[in-house]
Amino acid sequence: MTVPLKTRILLADDHAVVRRGLRLVLDAEPDLEVVAEVGDGAQAVDVASRQEVDLAILDVTMPRMTGLQAARILTSRKPGMRILILSMHENEQFFFEALKAGASGYILKSVVDRDLVEACRAAMRGEPFIYPAAARALVKEHLDRARQGERVKDLLTPRESEIVKLIGEGNTSREIAATLVISEKTVERHRANILEKLGMRDRVDITRYAIRRGLVEP
Repeated sequence: MTVPLKTRILLADDHAVVRRGLRLVLDAEPDLEVVAEVGDGAQAVDVASRQEVDLAILDVTMPRMTGLQAARILTSRKPGMRILILSMHENEQFFFEALKAGASGYILKSVVDRDLVEACRAAMRGEPFIYPAAARALVKEHLDRARQGERVKDLLTPRESEIVKLIGEGNTSREIAATLVISEKTVERHRANILEKLGMRDRVDITRYAIRRGLVEP
């Protein structure tokens, strides 16, 4: 991928104050330009699909659709676009989910003023950006899998993951049906399938799973 003279950036974070701060950092650089701002993952997918965007910076936890879910969709729709995940959590699970979703890096909000610009440039060069603790976790995880011969599989379909997120956010079956424009009966069928696949008993177990997978914020 040829690095453009000025990288066009989409910012997605549900806090306007955070977006404003990120924009100030990025627009101060001659090779970086914020061309769009949105407040949730669904808007990020919509805008990035319609506009010319080179790099999407997505907050890991947002309403309607998380940054991780948006990243998976955008990686599929626009494979040439680079993605960075932004988080306030030094969380290994979020980090690994970000890599699986196709992100080039995972940036901690606590050091965003130090790392953000370099992470953007690294992503556009096709290089990963990994904070030190995550790098250690990545090596450890690789070694553990190599020893145990494990292959991690995502058991849930994209629709089931959507429903897990909505359940984790405290939505009722009726509310989930309205959000996804499906029937309550379909929601209940999906929920039953989720419980069976994951070996769980109830909504509480699903909520805990949603937190572990980075679908909702603890």
